[in-house]
Amino acid sequence: MFGPLALAPWAAAAQPYPVKPVRIVVPFGAGGSTDVLARLVAPRLSEALKQNFIVESMPGADGIVGTGAVARAAPDGYTLLMTAASPLTLAPLLQKVPYDPVKDFAPISLMVNLNGVLAVNAALPVRTVQDFAAEARTRPGRFSFGAGTSLLRLIGEQLKQALQADITIVPYKGTGPQLNAVLAGEVDAVVDPFVGISHIKAGKLRPLAVLQGNRSPLMPDVPTLEELGIKGITLGSWTALLAPAGTPPEIVARLSAEVARIMALPEVRERLVTLYQEPAGSTPAELSATVQTDLAKWRRIATESNFKPN
Repeated sequence: MFGPLALAPWAAAAQPYPVKPVRIVVPFGAGGSTDVLARLVAPRLSEALKQNFIVESMPGADGIVGTGAVARAAPDGYTLLMTAASPLTLAPLLQKVPYDPVKDFAPISLMVNLNGVLAVNAALPVRTVQDFAAEARTRPGRFSFGAGTSLLRLIGEQLKQALQADITIVPYKGTGPQLNAVLAGEVDAVVDPFVGISHIKAGKLRPLAVLQGNRSPLMPDVPTLEELGIKGITLGSWTALLAPAGTPPEIVARLSAEVARIMALPEVRERLVTLYQEPAGSTPAELSATVQTDLAKWRRIATESNFKPN
């Protein structure tokens, strides 16, 4: 005899994912590059999978709060993490974090690679990196640098050493707040992962240099730091989608396939170009390898620069 209780396990197993709304936790403040990407991708996941994907900003402790919350969430596919690299590849090297960046997550897909620009408030009377460095050396403590992540604080420390300048580094909870701070004149300079490109075009920010190997096609007149003789300082970051460890492989595989499809859409790629985010995509295994490789790289850089978190 087959009653309702006998059928219940089969019915539950047969339910397609997802059967309820899915949270995408962004561990930084609203308006930053990670948040912008999440809000670009979420409605397309909702359309494809016929369920709401809701972006939830959970900033705090340089991305550690939101990242830790996802690590502790049920591994059922209904809580995901959209994060920049630093909570996984730098923060664990600098402080105690409530998660293991490798063991506590199920990688889904790399989303984008991020490059960046060193920019200053346009009201600042400097037009080149050389001007900035000379003014900073002449007037120690004159300039401040907004940094929304540990990675950007480390880059700030590298710039201080390279320019031999006394610059005050001010921490913020994400790239969105740091961008707002430089626009408001609370700080003088930032390294921005190109989310602020519209403010550069509007004349509110002045780009001094890009942090990548080649000049940006969006700002072809702006030199790279390497051209200016400053070696080894690149943003070299990325944004990725992950789930808690133990999430069923079939859910991870389905999400990875959908993300790959979405990131290949012409309208998505065109939008990312305007933000200077390079669509990436990867398999879960490739993202896992990226996390582990970057952990090793930043461990070496942090050790060599004797970087200490605030």
